Amino acid sequence: MRAFLLDPLRNRLLAALPQPDFILIERHLATTSMPVRRVLNEDDDSVHEVYFPINGMLSLLAVLRDGKAIETAIVGREGVVNAMAGLGLLRSNVRVVVQMPSSVAFISASHFSEAASQSASIRNMCINYNEVLLTQARVSAACNATHSVEERFCRWLLQSSDRAESNSVSLTHELVAEMLGVRRTSITQVAQKIQDTGVIKYSRGVIEILDRPLLLKLSCECYQTIKEKAAALIP
Repeated sequence: MRAFLLDPLRNRLLAALPQPDFILIERHLATTSMPVRRVLNEDDDSVHEVYFPINGMLSLLAVLRDGKAIETAIVGREGVVNAMAGLGLLRSNVRVVVQMPSSVAFISASHFSEAASQSASIRNMCINYNEVLLTQARVSAACNATHSVEERFCRWLLQSSDRAESNSVSLTHELVAEMLGVRRTSITQVAQKIQDTGVIKYSRGVIEILDRPLLLKLSCECYQTIKEKAAALIP
């Protein structure tokens, strides 16, 4: 089971690379498991490593001067973090936090840059997935400004469930509130309201989705918008 979970090719971007291009990365890849709340990068840190999630979820957060942070994008095994290091961008513009128990394949920024210099496929992957992250950030900004806390909570729960690849997700109200930039009491009220409808069940930090089609209806259109735009950029 451990070997299966730590197989770098469970990451969809790595699995999609042509074999000769993957070999350029594979020789320098290592794998590890990471606990919840581990910070991989702080805003304005130098980038030393590129991370390809194998399972779990990493959050990218914009950090304000007063220390408050709000999530701009989520990355699971469909993506990569710090890929633009392959094109010479060696400073992080976000805080990167592990949001659920995760495993990642990682490579030094210098080795990844060297591989990218030899492979058009790797360079295209960097550019295209960076656009996926920018799209997430744009849609999330619009979502936060125009949609209700209930809609945003449902959207975030669906995204988290996708990354967990399960209808049961370990998430506290405090964590969700921090990611969405709202009060914890607002998330508690919304979660209770949705639970009363029978869509979810919440107990001891675990949210179980009981009726996914109805949860989709309660979510704003941003969940589908992000999925569709990502699929168009990275088939």
